[in-house]
Amino acid sequence: MLNKLSRTLHVGVAAAAAMLFASAASAETTLRIQTHYGPETLSGKNAAMFVEDVQVMSGGDIKIEMFYSSSVVKSVETFDAASSGILDCDMTGGAYQTGKNAAFQFVGDIMGGYDTPYQQLSWLLLGGGMAEAQKLYNKYDMQLIGWWVVGQEALSSTKPIAGIDALKDWKFRSPPGMETKIFEKLGAKPVVMDFTEVFTALQTGIIDGADASILANNTGMGLYDIAKHATHPGFHSMPSDHLACNKAKWEALPEKDRRIMEVAMEKLALRQALGGDKANNEAAAKLKTSGVTIYDWSADDRRAFHAAAQSTWDEFASTDEAKALVASHKSYLKQLGLLIE
Repeated sequence: MLNKLSRTLHVGVAAAAAMLFASAASAETTLRIQTHYGPETLSGKNAAMFVEDVQVMSGGDIKIEMFYSSSVVKSVETFDAASSGILDCDMTGGAYQTGKNAAFQFVGDIMGGYDTPYQQLSWLLLGGGMAEAQKLYNKYDMQLIGWWVVGQEALSSTKPIAGIDALKDWKFRSPPGMETKIFEKLGAKPVVMDFTEVFTALQTGIIDGADASILANNTGMGLYDIAKHATHPGFHSMPSDHLACNKAKWEALPEKDRRIMEVAMEKLALRQALGGDKANNEAAAKLKTSGVTIYDWSADDRRAFHAAAQSTWDEFASTDEAKALVASHKSYLKQLGLLIE
């Protein structure tokens, strides 16, 4: 009887162990994520840090294949590739999707609103922004996981760009969306093109300048080998790069894995903001010694730009989702004393 009981217990333990092993194996997930940043840039290095953090904290339950420099599809196509299952997650930015819904402008690049990454992140995490933005992403079968905001971008130019008057007839690369309307109001001639085409367009003289990224990333891309003029500190654009995942894929993850990715995104956001500020100041100091002229626009020129930008929000908010996001931003900016009325 004792031997029979022992054999029964042994079989039961073995079966339980097999079930636990099968359960653990089934919990392993591979996520295919694309970013538009190259691995050599500050943002690319921080994306790699995110990958390592998630894989280590999950004990290998989450494996990430990161595709840099939009190597699978064009930057603007990343969102749809994730939504349709070609990829699992999009690590570009919402501003690329403004053609789908104007509301993506106000989660991608608010323009002329917040002064620092911390203010912008606080709208998402403390100001009710996540709940409002999630409605938009869920409409397209995607889940917004978080933002990583590197800071105010710099304008790069082959011509002097000392103030707002220099924008007249300035032909520059612009991302799609509201930015084109704002700069057209100020006399510039924006040309929409993919992020990866900027260097060649500057090199061949198709454009006079570019709104590409922050000063440090522009340096990493080699833009200042060609463009010898730049704005710093930036003031016009502060994209919120996002991590957005296929909603079904996200909901299939165990709660612990979803929490790991959310926490890793908040670490990424902090490191991105801190690293961007440090790298931009270092890049500015180096560029000044290498023949690049850095322009710090006056308070009046900055305010004129912000006024033009904020007056364009309502014009651009053509959908219910966009109107709701603009109202949310205005309410929060008013609390921070940043709304120009």
